[in-house]
Amino acid sequence: MKYPIPDVDEHRTAQGQHRVAIVVYDGVKLLDVAGPADVFSEANRLGTDYLVQLVSPTGADAVTSIGIKLAVDLAPGDVTAADTLLVAGGDIYPRTPVPRDLADATSELAGRSGRVASICTGAFILAAAGRLHGKRATTHWKVADKLASRYPDIRVEPDAIYTRDGSTYTSAGVSAGIDLALALVEEDHGAELTRDVARALVVYLQRAGGQSQFSVPLAAAPPRTPALRHIIDIVTADPSGDHSLTELAGRLNLSPRHLTRLFREELATTPARYVESIRFDIAKSLLSQGHTATAAASLAGFPGYESLRRVFARELSLSPAVYQRRFRTALRQSVADEVPEPGTALPGDQPGA
Repeated sequence: MKYPIPDVDEHRTAQGQHRVAIVVYDGVKLLDVAGPADVFSEANRLGTDYLVQLVSPTGADAVTSIGIKLAVDLAPGDVTAADTLLVAGGDIYPRTPVPRDLADATSELAGRSGRVASICTGAFILAAAGRLHGKRATTHWKVADKLASRYPDIRVEPDAIYTRDGSTYTSAGVSAGIDLALALVEEDHGAELTRDVARALVVYLQRAGGQSQFSVPLAAAPPRTPALRHIIDIVTADPSGDHSLTELAGRLNLSPRHLTRLFREELATTPARYVESIRFDIAKSLLSQGHTATAAASLAGFPGYESLRRVFARELSLSPAVYQRRFRTALRQSVADEVPEPGTALPGDQPGA
């Protein structure tokens, strides 16, 4: 099927192609390159005309972090103009300063590009090139604190899947580059084509840029029944949405009675309790990553902190604050010891700011 392509790209080349230049270098992460490139390639199958080319600071081929060699198409001086510049990430530059030749090449290319984007730790390269000064940005959650401390003039958003500040885009770690590329395709060619690209690549329609990038490990094994497995996708994609029995049944084209029977027969629970269990797993993941209990309750879809607290008390005999002190990671700064709220039965129970 061919799709009408709206004329939204004022930087499109005279040949009608949309030129995408991807900055690569020794140590670049392969998925940061291949993920977005596959999105643009799949869009071309559906009628777009993206030309994807790899650019390195010297024009020499690059070796990825896993040892696979990338054949580079161009040196920076060979790129007269790019509609989209993508700077791929790697494991190197959060640990060491960005080389001057890479920063200079990126700055030079960005000055001749319609829009500029980074994937994962490519944000460090954009920052070193002076392209993120005073802008909102994100990167992989593990190194977001390093980006913020190294470049205090950048407004780092550690949770975001991707950000846009004018014509500058940044994305979170690894697979989030696919979400960003899908968002760019939608910006160019609309939602209908982008949906088909996502389906062809067997990925979600791109997650919203402001969605938390933290993955959610669910405690229970997934159900066998496809309809019940789909509920996991529905709830985790939008934990705070309306996931009542009637709403879920309508989304799955089932009667409420039939859906209730499926839950009872396979999982020995109710739809409401199952949705709550998914939200509980999401809240635990958020707490372990350093979110306050109040924020975790809101992001996980609970009506408020007290609702989350009751579930923790029932399931773990712990308050959210005690759970966080025991299981949190080193990502965020240590949360100060909480003072129990008046009238609270659980030790150490405090929702947080």
